[in-house]
Amino acid sequence: MFDVVYFSSVSENTKRFVDKLGVKTVRIPLKTEEAAEFVHDKDSVLVVPTYGGGNEGGTVPKQVIKFLNNPENRKHIKAVIAGGNTNFGDHFCRAGDVVAEKLGVPVLYRFEITGTPEDVNEVKERLARLWQTQL
Repeated sequence: MFDVVYFSSVSENTKRFVDKLGVKTVRIPLKTEEAAEFVHDKDSVLVVPTYGGGNEGGTVPKQVIKFLNNPENRKHIKAVIAGGNTNFGDHFCRAGDVVAEKLGVPVLYRFEITGTPEDVNEVKERLARLWQTQL
């Protein structure tokens, strides 16, 4: 099974979501300089929250950008799961779209804030299907 690599701010909304998945999770550090040095060399699905109301330029957290600037980290990301807030309108979960496009991987799912039980079940199913297609 893939690891789930995620970033969560001090609000920990994304952390609360991934904790419900019951899979191995690895958190990208909060401090930008630590995120730049952080390496995860196993196949992973990246969970990324959307920042800045989804407006261009501040959508993807800086820590995620620093993490993905390392080619070793980028090559192991097989899909993206996006978090967001429907108050962002058309920019709901936009960070996931931006990252997935840059990496050439699919957006596996989109969830709001900490997700619902239905979101958790759907993500578990989609992770299992993704794993089967990668064997």
